[in-house]
Amino acid sequence: MILVTGGSGYVGSHVVRRLAESGERVRALVRDPRRVERERRLEGIPVEIVAADVTVPDSLPAAFDGVRSVIHTVAIAIEKEGRTYEQVNYQGTANVVHAAESAGVRRFINLSQLGADSTLPYRFLASKGRAQAVVAGSEMEWTAFRPSVIWGPEDEFANTFARLIPFSPLIYPIVGDASSKFEPIWVEDVVTCMVKVLSDPSTYGCEYELGGPEVLTLEEIERRTLSAVGATRAMVRFPMPLLRVIVALMETLLPAPPVTRSLLELLAVSNVTAENSLAQFVSDPRPFVPEYTANYMAHFRAGTTLAQFFGRS
Repeated sequence: MILVTGGSGYVGSHVVRRLAESGERVRALVRDPRRVERERRLEGIPVEIVAADVTVPDSLPAAFDGVRSVIHTVAIAIEKEGRTYEQVNYQGTANVVHAAESAGVRRFINLSQLGADSTLPYRFLASKGRAQAVVAGSEMEWTAFRPSVIWGPEDEFANTFARLIPFSPLIYPIVGDASSKFEPIWVEDVVTCMVKVLSDPSTYGCEYELGGPEVLTLEEIERRTLSAVGATRAMVRFPMPLLRVIVALMETLLPAPPVTRSLLELLAVSNVTAENSLAQFVSDPRPFVPEYTANYMAHFRAGTTLAQFFGRS
């Protein structure tokens, strides 16, 4: 049995589907089964769903019964509903590691983050860095991946730009400058990496940086997003002080803002790999281009976007 934490989440649901399609017995740890039914990400997949919360240690043991391997994907990029980076990303991972070790799990795959470092002043990256330190300090046969931004139908990065297009009919803000660079990696390529190492002893105790086939500035990502939905806008660079004010207003007015000041500050941190390991696992990585994103970005609507921002999705 393979347990996928965050099994109904963005990356986790793709991992669950891939494992199930390959004939593996899969259990998905989810926090809210009702949301699983509502979002339908696991619909039609032969998977056992177990309700548990990584921030509540007593809820975890049953999920690990009979499990031989764990793929840990639980993390939050935006703090909401009172759930913090420290509670979910760090302490949640520590709770999962403890539950796995207590259950005798030997194999552990951790989805970390490019640039994660416990010593950084950025709370998101610091929480992910502390989490990986816990994984690396365990007695299990672990492997960790540190991807750049992950793009796909459910991502909270490029899709945010696409969802905001209807609300900026004339001009579109350029966020960041030429130094804000990323290596967008397709979600299915990340999944391929995690699934391939499950039974590969040569990857035990290794951390791999992952990036897509191109390094792009944030402006290039925005322009490709506009192209994907067939939108033409005057692109205007917004200075960081103005962006901070706008994002602060979003945080004040919206229960589920599309971006926060803590994420905005991450533009100061490189999101480009020092040594991209993707080629070890994926021979033909998918680039972030309109021909691959238009099929889902074109379906975003202003009404559903507003509902998400106001926490009604």
